[in-house]
Amino acid sequence: MNLRNLVPWTNKENGAVAHRSSTNPLERMRWEMDQVFDRFFSDIWASDRWSEEAMWAPPLDVKETEDEVIVHAELPGVDPKDLEITVSGDLLTLSGRKEVKTEKKEENWFHSECRYGEFRRSVTLPAAVDTKDVNADFKNGVLTIHVKKSENAQAKRIPVKAS
Repeated sequence: MNLRNLVPWTNKENGAVAHRSSTNPLERMRWEMDQVFDRFFSDIWASDRWSEEAMWAPPLDVKETEDEVIVHAELPGVDPKDLEITVSGDLLTLSGRKEVKTEKKEENWFHSECRYGEFRRSVTLPAAVDTKDVNADFKNGVLTIHVKKSENAQAKRIPVKAS
């Protein structure tokens, strides 16, 4: 069996991929969809908004204990005054800015992997939380956020009575 017979968007005579002037509706649709995807991906990756610098966001660790949810964010070089933390429902959002440190004298950089600029990172918390009981501590470039679970989300021990 010839595999070209199974692929509707190839030309049966020479195996060429369809083009926009094709009379076969499936070939034409395939060509149009290829064009859409080609434009979409070429536009995204060429855009500045998708550059590595624009996509910088701090790495997070989220863990759950019996009474609270704890979030650790690595933020070296970030001033705590430039941080904003919000909790809405089960969504915790961390945003801020890491400023570029510049010196007056000219230097020739050989390699740089440091990220600067604004960031915004949201994470869905694994349990219902009390948005009124949130504490944050910043030490040695690590932000630690403690969010107390709501009473409904906390584990409750049920004693078993022997009869």
